[in-house]
Amino acid sequence: MQTTFPQLLLKHAAERPDATAMREKEYGIWQTWSWKDAAETVRHLACGLLALGFQRGESLALIGDNRPHLYMGLVAVQSLGGIPVPLYQDAVASEMAFVMEDAEVHFLFAEDQEQVDKLLEVRETVPGMAHIIYDDPRGLRNYEHPGLISTEKLMALGADWDRSHQGAWDAQVSANRPEDVSVILYTSGTTGKPKGVCQTHASFIASAQGGVEVDGLHPGDNVISYLPPAWVGDHLFSLAQWLVAGFTINCPESASTVAIDLREIGPSYYFAPPRIFESMLTSVSIRMEDAAASKRWLYRKCMELARRVGADILDGKPVGLWDRLLYRLGNIAIYGPLRNVLGLSRIRVAYTAGAAIGPDLFRFFRSIGINLKQLYGQTETCAYVCIQKDGQVKLNSVGQAAPGIELKIADSGEVLVRGVSVLKEYYRRPDATAEVIDAEGYFHTGDAGVLDEDGHLRIIDRAKDVGKLLDGAIFAPNYIENKLKFFPQVKEAVCFGHGRNQVCAFINIDYEAVGNWAERQGLPYGGYLDLASKPQVLQLVADCIAQVNADLAAEPGMAGTQVARFLVLHKELDPDDDELTRTRKVRRNFIAEKYAVLVDALYAGRTEQFIETQVRFEDGRTGSVSATIKICDAKTFVPVKAAA
Repeated sequence: MQTTFPQLLLKHAAERPDATAMREKEYGIWQTWSWKDAAETVRHLACGLLALGFQRGESLALIGDNRPHLYMGLVAVQSLGGIPVPLYQDAVASEMAFVMEDAEVHFLFAEDQEQVDKLLEVRETVPGMAHIIYDDPRGLRNYEHPGLISTEKLMALGADWDRSHQGAWDAQVSANRPEDVSVILYTSGTTGKPKGVCQTHASFIASAQGGVEVDGLHPGDNVISYLPPAWVGDHLFSLAQWLVAGFTINCPESASTVAIDLREIGPSYYFAPPRIFESMLTSVSIRMEDAAASKRWLYRKCMELARRVGADILDGKPVGLWDRLLYRLGNIAIYGPLRNVLGLSRIRVAYTAGAAIGPDLFRFFRSIGINLKQLYGQTETCAYVCIQKDGQVKLNSVGQAAPGIELKIADSGEVLVRGVSVLKEYYRRPDATAEVIDAEGYFHTGDAGVLDEDGHLRIIDRAKDVGKLLDGAIFAPNYIENKLKFFPQVKEAVCFGHGRNQVCAFINIDYEAVGNWAERQGLPYGGYLDLASKPQVLQLVADCIAQVNADLAAEPGMAGTQVARFLVLHKELDPDDDELTRTRKVRRNFIAEKYAVLVDALYAGRTEQFIETQVRFEDGRTGSVSATIKICDAKTFVPVKAAA
């Protein structure tokens, strides 16, 4: 078995030179790279870097959308014994500056003019950023900055260097070892500054092999690569599994065309965080609200049937003949067309990871015939700890330990992991490494969980977020938030309650879904703030919370954590304002501090509260938004006693 990513690429190029390795949609047309093309491009990119003076062990930062040259650039750097450092494409200059300094970056790859401009701004304050390679030349014709070079010129330079240094690149590839660091991925920084996670070729390749083995992935599979390349999930699915299984990755034309490109490609293998599936469900709900009454009735009836038997049929469990017949008819009328509209009609395997997915959302997709499963992991574990196997999917678990992984629950309830995917170290942070890897080699995940009798892991919440109300009831905010986000009207929710007498919540409405609803109601509005403050919208949110509270009242031990009071925030939570991470995870402690006046108002029993908030725009400018926010009481329910 080949042991490093560049060696895997060369293996495919030798064995399947003309097979399709990747596609990119440009100007409406799909462009194709064979494995032979990909290997040659990687070779020329790498030799171009050598011509510029790139040294073994150096870091190269990459920032941009999912593009073939970005993925091939990653492998080119690895082929030289260098370390790629992917960055989030929507990161602002200050965030990028931290990584440049921390990872000691001298070489950079930028997708286009927007990213080049940000890097040039960072270079004014961060010394050593000598070479900036850009992929898309549009808008950069008159840029005369030192060290700026296009990928086209870099590859031409590399081809010349390769001809005059016969065998030099091959020797570089042969010198790489599986235990070498293959990438530094920076954590999302929910509790502080991001840390650089050093993962090896061996760890990511073993993780990819485990996934390939469990789901029978093969060269005929197709994947659409659209998630941030800096996210560990994309690195596993769009790079590691691509090179291990040899399937085809497809890069969309732009972020705005992903839905269209998804339908065109019809991937057989798909991966997305819960927020993507939430947005899909929201779009379905909006379409159905605009449909004729007869179609809404048929959709409701079919979904009631799907909720009851759909997942069982998918898992091959016994289902009555009459229900099977009705489900087939529902598949013709509703489920099949729905999968097609979502671009999931050819899906054989779909995964979600990166955050907890609400059981209702999970059930919806499985009920309409999409083999959606959960994958559990973190940046420090190559996104690979637990996998749900076909026929063994439980809605409230993330599956069993993946091949090569050992699980243990500490006395504190924290999930501990040991095995092939665990990080080598945090970059230049031996203190932080020692904090998370104990003497037995177990990585401390920071998640609270339990193992059931079948070895399935159930994640309760982040260990630091699990708390107790004053009456002793266990408070798991993420569990409640996921229930709230199942409703298409709710885009984000943040719950509070630890050390308090009751649970209260901040709500972000989904502007598109609620705006569509308001238009059908003949309700005029002048933007997010105006819409969020409408009494009718507050009532709409109150109805959603009431349904969640009714569910909680019926769950053992959860009745005491019903949402008692809520408010709809005057602005959307935004990574640029540090309220969310770049992977769209809530920075709960930061939000609690930033909006302390609102939290205090919720618990003080006030009915409204004025607030003025500083916001940061995409171009770096700052401003403020102010509002008097209405605070509402939610409908709660008497606990439902379990049947004897």
